[in-house]
Amino acid sequence: MSTLGMSGVEVSPLSFGAAGIGNLFTAVPDEQAQKALDAAWSGGIRYFDTAPHYGLGLSERRLGAALRDRPRSEYAVSTKVGRRLEPTDGADGDDLADGFAVPATHRRVWDFSADGIRRSLDASLERLGLDRVDAVYLHDPDDHAEQAFREAYPALEKLRAEGVVGAIGAGMNQTEMLTRFLRDTDVDVVLCAGRYTLLDHRALTDLLPVAQERGRSVVIGGAFNSGLLADPKPGATYNYAAAPAELLDRALRLKAIAERHGTTLRAAALAFPAAHPAVASVLVGARSPHEVRDCAEQFAAPVPAAFWQELRAEGLLPSDAPVPVQEPS
Repeated sequence: MSTLGMSGVEVSPLSFGAAGIGNLFTAVPDEQAQKALDAAWSGGIRYFDTAPHYGLGLSERRLGAALRDRPRSEYAVSTKVGRRLEPTDGADGDDLADGFAVPATHRRVWDFSADGIRRSLDASLERLGLDRVDAVYLHDPDDHAEQAFREAYPALEKLRAEGVVGAIGAGMNQTEMLTRFLRDTDVDVVLCAGRYTLLDHRALTDLLPVAQERGRSVVIGGAFNSGLLADPKPGATYNYAAAPAELLDRALRLKAIAERHGTTLRAAALAFPAAHPAVASVLVGARSPHEVRDCAEQFAAPVPAAFWQELRAEGLLPSDAPVPVQEPS
């Protein structure tokens, strides 16, 4: 287990991202979502991340239901604030325009005001069936920077001081603003999605060194870059869109090198971000027990040192990127 910054909140090295069980892109039956979360628990995962955005609250409701009979002291839950959910008064249609196969019963309202942060968290706690969460992230404040720093962040500080949450931070798909949060505020943790992977190393130049210097933690999401590093093939997605040919070719090279060294690209993709000392947990999205078990098995599998050496020799990995250290047999 790792601690998020200096918060005292402990998280497992591999964590469960609950967007998938919020019906991301396609519907997931209730029973399958429950079994996926049961498989995560059986596999030693004790940190679960969700958000109101995921399935208009469906992810939070399913996660809360699955954890209800688990000992509260044995797991950590994080959710996010910045998008409030408002009822749509009987609107029909679905939410697929925002990526989720759920009825459009609510609409999202961007709100990084202090009042909006508290209202959003109160609603999340009700959906989760919890009286507290372990961590809260400002969710994608890219276009709301001024309000996020002026109003939302101080509101999170107050919630932390009141003991409503244990750790506070921000979650985004970029490194620049997350680095600013680390430098200019007292966040415990940032969640960086898709920007520290075998294909995208940009967090190595700004975010991760600052986190390490300040004794803060980073949770890495999107280690598979939305699918390309899980199964590179024509039609695979990268950042939730069709992968460019150049990146597909690079991913296929990585896969071939992995297989040559007797490992898998999935194992390497999970091992790489976990090796950085500032990274507390690697977040994987899964929607079935099979996917969960596969991720847990791949995460536990050692990746040969020769694999990393070849990546560096081929210019596929920066020379200063930390890689897993093999324990002597």
